[in-house]
Amino acid sequence: MNITEANKIFRKSIIKGFFEEELIKLDFKKSNVKHPIISDDGLMKSNLLHVFFDVETGLDYPDGDEWFIAEFLFPYTISIPDAIKGTDYFTTIGIEEGKNFWHHRELIRYKYGKSKKLADALDFLNTKFNELHILVEPLEKDIK
Repeated sequence: MNITEANKIFRKSIIKGFFEEELIKLDFKKSNVKHPIISDDGLMKSNLLHVFFDVETGLDYPDGDEWFIAEFLFPYTISIPDAIKGTDYFTTIGIEEGKNFWHHRELIRYKYGKSKKLADALDFLNTKFNELHILVEPLEKDIK
């Protein structure tokens, strides 16, 4: 088994065995939205903002067993305020003619050398989700 395959298995195990279970305890549930690129299911607190886990990016790095990317997805083709567009918050993923998903990516580092920081990484992930959700919460009335 090469490093890429090992890192993918390790990342998926950490996500499924720890992060998803702990997020469900924090009132997350399985997302009803399919990500345009990531094949695994995501999680959500409401139907407004969804989080998916990118286990592919950085698989070939020697420290690829220490982190993954969380992708926060706003899956609606409605207008969002200019204040939350851009690299600090949401950018687009184009899917087909004129349709797009708004997303934000964050590096989640859960291991530093020999020290595992799973609880810190979980807290960061939940806090970031809540911060982003507040930014888009006024748009909830526009979702049909």
